[in-house]
Formats: sequence, structure tokens, C-alpha cells
Amino acid sequence: MDYIMTTSELTKIYGSKVAVENINIHIREGEIYGLIGRNGAGKTTIMRMLSGLSNPTKGTFSMFGKEGAEAKKYMHQVGVLIEHPGLYPNKSAFENLKIKALGLGVYSKSYIDDIITLVGLENTGKKQAGSFSLGMRQRLGIGLAIVGEPKLIILDEPINGLDPQGIVEVRKMISSHILEELGKISNSYGIIHEGELLDEFTTDELSKRCGQFVLIKGPDSKAAIDVLAKNGYKNTELDNEGFVRVNEKLDESDKMIKALVNGNVAVKEVSVTNTSLEDYYLSVTGGGHNGEYYKNGFLPYVPRKVVHHFQYYPVFYCIVKQTDTART
Repeated sequence: MDYIMTTSELTKIYGSKVAVENINIHIREGEIYGLIGRNGAGKTTIMRMLSGLSNPTKGTFSMFGKEGAEAKKYMHQVGVLIEHPGLYPNKSAFENLKIKALGLGVYSKSYIDDIITLVGLENTGKKQAGSFSLGMRQRLGIGLAIVGEPKLIILDEPINGLDPQGIVEVRKMISSHILEELGKISNSYGIIHEGELLDEFTTDELSKRCGQFVLIKGPDSKAAIDVLAKNGYKNTELDNEGFVRVNEKLDESDKMIKALVNGNVAVKEVSVTNTSLEDYYLSVTGGGHNGEYYKNGFLPYVPRKVVHHFQYYPVFYCIVKQTDTART
């Protein structure tokens, strides 16, 4: 596995308070990594250490295959937007970007114009950044983070303060500009709670843990899977609690039961389950359902009725991404 960044037992302690402890993150080359957690869970603390803005109390991290002091030599290849962007309030968007570009030796007027257009600030002219709205400052902060085509970009709540249209535009910008030179993208997530990293998983793994599916419980799961397959229900799997999980044709649960009964397979329990990312997050952190932790690839057992779709829970994220090394 080719990782562009990893952490080993990364810990930060402020006085007597442990902000984060023993964090082991694995970020693959060419992916977007979302760090999910409540306010105060430790997300920003981790990002500050990874971006060189804070030193860990203990533990280490590697970047581009380098560790310790060697890794810090590559910090100029990291673009960062954490908390509030550092702007010159008496200068325009163009001037703010120009200053950073000059410092990195990549300045040209057309290059800055392209970034300004990309982040949607082309109509700000000579307006000073100090009079920008929160959303405009956030756009400029993202623009500053991508100056110089950094190999690694760390964004802390990049859509903070943006209106719905701005959120769509930022998502499009991340997917079209930052990822434009990459092929297949592998997305991953980490769930952090009270300073502890509870889980890491890829998008493919998440799709197995969440979503909509039919759960069937009986004394002979193998026979149930065989009968279902013969009746056209082939997208099935067995979870760690012995339930047969059917991931297709969810509106045909009655036909599934009929097929099993006709095939002389006993059925004890059937349910249609809808599990969102928020549901999964709550189960992992002990904040929802029966408070049990996720185990062995599936959500913990609860009475198998329909799992209600939670309203949006205060879950925030960062995006960590490797970009193409060459400027065009």
C-alpha cells in the first residue's frame, strides 16, 4: 500500500488535557481523506500537527516517505486552510494571492487570474479582503492553499460560511481541479471522538456498512442464500451476526420470503434497514441507537426494524489530497 502520509501514536497534550492520543492515520496517494467528528473531537489539532503549525507531544508522522525533521523539509509542498484563512485585510484577492505566489516563485498574472476565477472571486476587483464576507474569505483561503500546486492539501471545513451555491462550486472545484490529472480516486474516512481515532474505512467499505438492504434471519443462512440466488437475488452476503443481507430489489422483501418458504427454508426475522453515514457515525461513537460500537464489518445488533434516517448530525471534516506534482 502506497501511503503519502501516516501517523504513529500521534498525541497532543495541553497542560493536563489530552487533546488527541495515539492517532494512527493512513492516507493513500491520490485520495481524499475525510476526518469526521464533533466540534472539540480533535480534528483541527491533528491537522495543525500534520501541517507543521503545532508540534506533537509524542508520536511521529511521515510525509512523502520522510519522517521527523526530514518530513518538515517538505512542508512547502503542503497547502493548508485551517480555521480562519490568514489574509492581508488591506489588500485585494489578487494581491493576497500574488504575495504567496512570489514567495513560492510561481507568480504570473495569468496564473493568479486562473486561481481567482477558479474560486469564484473574479468580480471582486480591488475590493480589500478585510471587507469580504465569510464565504468570500473562505474562497480566498482555498485559493491560497492551492497556490504552487502543492502535493498535499489540508482543508479544515472548506465549505464553512458558504451559501448553497458556493458549497456546490467548492465541491466541483475540488473534484475538477485538484483531481483532474488523477485516474481512479480512492476515498477514505476516519472517525475521531474525544481525541481518539475509532475507525478508518474506504468508500467501498462504507457502502457495505451503510445504505439500504434487507436482513433475513433463519436457522440455515447458507440454504437461504442458495434459494435466493436461484430466484434472482444474487447480491447477498452474510453478516457477523448470521443475518443474510440482500443488497438489491428492496421492495421485493415479500417475494424473498415467499421464495424461501417455497424452498423449505425457515425464516425467523425479516427487516428492511436504512443506515446513513450519520447513523454509522453515531453507532461508532456511542451516540445513537443502543450505543454499541460497530464490530467486524457491520453495525451492532439492534431489534431489526427499519433504522430511521437521522437528521444531519454535527459532523465536520477535512480533506487531505495529493495533487499532480507538475504545474501546467
